[in-house]
Amino acid sequence: MKVFLTEEEKLTLEELRKAKDIPQRTKDRAQVLLLNARGLKNEQIAKGLNWAISTVRQTLHRWEKLGLVGLWDAPGRGGKPRYSESDLIYLENCLAQEPKAYNSHELAKKLASERQVNLSADRLRRVLKKRQRKFGNTPTQLQKQNN
Repeated sequence: MKVFLTEEEKLTLEELRKAKDIPQRTKDRAQVLLLNARGLKNEQIAKGLNWAISTVRQTLHRWEKLGLVGLWDAPGRGGKPRYSESDLIYLENCLAQEPKAYNSHELAKKLASERQVNLSADRLRRVLKKRQRKFGNTPTQLQKQNN
């Protein structure tokens, strides 16, 4: 398959390829189109980008079918979060209000039983650590709550 680009399309694809805020996969797809328009064969393009030939062909077909929009990934790609912000706020409230010190396994069980959110203890620990939360109540936190 050979792609024929107008001067305006070539310019747009060159700008996309050099832009800083564009995903790398989109830049690579623009590069495929530019190389194809210059006369390189799909096998050469695939070898140069370390892609499968079928991926190069798919990119060319997406361009023909969707145009510029076909260079970006479709929405909804990737895994969906298994928890929401309200679930994390709930856990933080439990840690702040209850005098009991929780470990990550206990918090994961509590989240599963009370909110029907299944996260492993390790994943939950990483999420809360990212939010800069510590597990359990330290003695100084208990003293502050009692005063």
